[in-house]
Amino acid sequence: MRARNLKLAYGNKVIYDDCEFNLEVGDKVGIVGVNGAGKTTLFRVILGEQALDEGKIELPSLRLGYLPQEVKITAAAHETTVWEYVAAGRPVDQLQEQLNHEYEKLAKYPDSQVILERIQGLQDLIDSYEVANFDYELLKILEKMQLEAVMDRPVRELSGGQKSKVAFARVLFENAGLLLLDEPTNHLDAATKQFVANYLRNYKGTVLVISHDVEFLDTVTNKTLFLNKTTHKMKVYRGNYTAFRRQYAEEKAAAEQKLSEQEREIRRIQEFVERARAAKRSNTALIKQGHVREKMLARKLAELPEREAEYAHVVLPIRPAQESTKVPLEVQNLAFGYPEGPELYRGLSFALTRGERFLIVGENGAGKSTLVKLLVGELTPTEGTVILGQKTTVAYYAQELELLDERRTILENVQSYDFTDTELRSVLANFLFYGEDVEKKVAVLSPGEKARVALSKVLLRRANLLVLDEPTNHFDPETQKVIGENLRDYTGTIVMVSHNPAFVEQVGITRMLVVPGRADTTEGTERGEAGKRGAAPMAVMKNYSRELLEYYYYLNSDLV
Repeated sequence: MRARNLKLAYGNKVIYDDCEFNLEVGDKVGIVGVNGAGKTTLFRVILGEQALDEGKIELPSLRLGYLPQEVKITAAAHETTVWEYVAAGRPVDQLQEQLNHEYEKLAKYPDSQVILERIQGLQDLIDSYEVANFDYELLKILEKMQLEAVMDRPVRELSGGQKSKVAFARVLFENAGLLLLDEPTNHLDAATKQFVANYLRNYKGTVLVISHDVEFLDTVTNKTLFLNKTTHKMKVYRGNYTAFRRQYAEEKAAAEQKLSEQEREIRRIQEFVERARAAKRSNTALIKQGHVREKMLARKLAELPEREAEYAHVVLPIRPAQESTKVPLEVQNLAFGYPEGPELYRGLSFALTRGERFLIVGENGAGKSTLVKLLVGELTPTEGTVILGQKTTVAYYAQELELLDERRTILENVQSYDFTDTELRSVLANFLFYGEDVEKKVAVLSPGEKARVALSKVLLRRANLLVLDEPTNHFDPETQKVIGENLRDYTGTIVMVSHNPAFVEQVGITRMLVVPGRADTTEGTERGEAGKRGAAPMAVMKNYSRELLEYYYYLNSDLV
């Protein structure tokens, strides 16, 4: 892949300015840069969805596979089974029909070179799908992505996390020569993420991946393409994300030293020019030298590079308006299952103490997001009760950001609380929405921007119980760190679903609730009799420790 002289601007906002890069076949490339640097836009250019002002990207003749950050499955596809949906990634049957049709035409026009070329192209495409291994490869991907148990179920019955995994499985199954993956790990549990990392690392084709998951980038990539928002340039670095950060830090330090030396030289010339201007008319030699230095000063100022900007980060001062009771939330004998699916829990009971940090973990589809929705009243249990303390106020951050009204503006989405517009604008500025930004419709925002709006609603609620479902999705490592630091200092109670061990450790979890998958039939008193019977197993509560969390992720990885 070769990019030459890429130029792109939206009005006065420059995205790319004469950019170029080279990538080799088989490279695994991390695409990195701050929000607004043009990472997703680069994918849209490659896909032909975004025209450049100048320049071009030269691609070899190969098939593209694309996983967008926001997975959208069509209504028709929702009615197909998981197996059918993923299998459609290799449309062998349709291609075979086209091939048969071309052979029929060839019988009528045996000397047609055009038909012969179409037949060869279709045959090459069918061969690239490795038809002989079709079922084996499909089953292997479904099994490793923990979708084997649901492969005969309609897509519409799956959880949000499972749908994302199904879409990802289809992209992998396509066996494309170039994969474009935009935040692929946002909805993946630990086991699936490890399989995907291993799969991509050994993938024969080229992979371009936009991700804020440092561990994933370090595991998968051998090169890093950095999009610099300050200079609007691109540069390829050899090595994974950590290697890139080291090289980039060294370059910044060297550039800063050189820039400081240039600024000191400019100040010396400016001082000389000022002395020359103040000299007496009779001092012609000094005045003449001053004119020479003035021209030198103008040249050096024109050559002075722009210092790289330090970009603002989210400010998140979360403070409860009031203290909760000692037990802000209690769950008694909870049971729940969707009408079309298995029962997820039975006899689940626990109580939270004020100030506790309570982590919920489990495989995709085990019922983590469902449990969260039961806790906040979005769903009603089939049995049992969820009791909130008298002084408990709840703020809920939904994994799929579905609580946002995409038809309304950013400002309108946060106007339900007792704040003036001026106060709301001040809070939104903490989330990097300035001036006219707040009048944008949520529908036009990127997933990262939508996540910031959702997080601002959490802050404005000033609740003493935060219920957070994957709060680090869509955020870069720096923003994740800011969120983690603020949650660590938060004086209220937190219930959280997260697949991000580093973030979990930063927040300071006190207890952990494991929601086992349906296939999990581990024996023992902690599982309960239902688990041993193979019915919906009991959830397991444990005191939290880093070792326990690491052990849980170990058990749910490809290591066993």
